[in-house]
Amino acid sequence: METEPAEIRVLDAAETLFDERGVQAVGMDAIRTASGVSLKRLYQAYPSKVELLEAVLRRRDEAVTAGIENYVAARSDPRARVLAVFDFLADWFADPAFRGCVFINTYGEMGGISESVAALAREHKLGLRSRLAGLLAETDVPPAATESLATQLALLADGAMVTAALTGTRDAAQQAKAAAGLLLDAATT
Repeated sequence: METEPAEIRVLDAAETLFDERGVQAVGMDAIRTASGVSLKRLYQAYPSKVELLEAVLRRRDEAVTAGIENYVAARSDPRARVLAVFDFLADWFADPAFRGCVFINTYGEMGGISESVAALAREHKLGLRSRLAGLLAETDVPPAATESLATQLALLADGAMVTAALTGTRDAAQQAKAAAGLLLDAATT
């Protein structure tokens, strides 16, 4: 008898399979097999693949947000706290299991056919931009420039994610961090 709850085993299996193969290429039967949970129990926990995908995305949002917060909290200098987001990305890109941003990947696959999935991806990306704006508010960046700069930094982060996934260029985060530093410098002079 498994000690880990069935829902967690299903989420773990689904996240891994979705990352490796994409959402549409993975059926519920493959998730059942990988999780070791009966199909009946899987459907009790997640009545549809979209509901399972939504649960995977919500859990991933929590994990990414917590990961970024850990990097930010480890720094005291306001500028370094902003740039810590890119340090988080650099470590993530170095993970051999890195396959790109699940929100970007999932939106590309499902955004046009599932509004709920598209909404979760948008919320995650807007959340990162909002967090960057909050971090910028702690710096010497003029308040009038904060929102625009937060958007630019979020674009750098997303671009680094896509570049690292597509090209295997793991230094994309360092390059984005360098560009972010230049943008910060320009905004404060």
